[in-house]
Amino acid sequence: MNPAAHLRRGASAERFACRWLQHQGLQLLHTNHRCKAGEIDLIMLDGECLVIVEVRFRRGPGYGGAAGSITARKQQRILRATRHLLQRYPALGTRPLRFDVVAITGARPARVDWRRHAFFAD
Repeated sequence: MNPAAHLRRGASAERFACRWLQHQGLQLLHTNHRCKAGEIDLIMLDGECLVIVEVRFRRGPGYGGAAGSITARKQQRILRATRHLLQRYPALGTRPLRFDVVAITGARPARVDWRRHAFFAD
């Protein structure tokens, strides 16, 4: 698989998920927060709640599908990146926090599986 094509598909899936979540009423704060610890795909607000969103895309449901690809190791990377985010922007730490996963499977039409509270901070 061409690495550049893989990155383009991932970026396209993140844009799709962002628009889809905005249609569900969430407000975008930031995309692709990167630090040494990892990356946060989407940082959004759902009312007063700060929502950290991991977007996963798979062409098909094989190997556990998109949602099944969120391993414990990936969750830990997201949690560490979230701690970095909250240290950098302390005002965000005053809000309730939620970790969601948007799993997108297939294309045209894509199947979207939005898992609120997909995992929790320890």
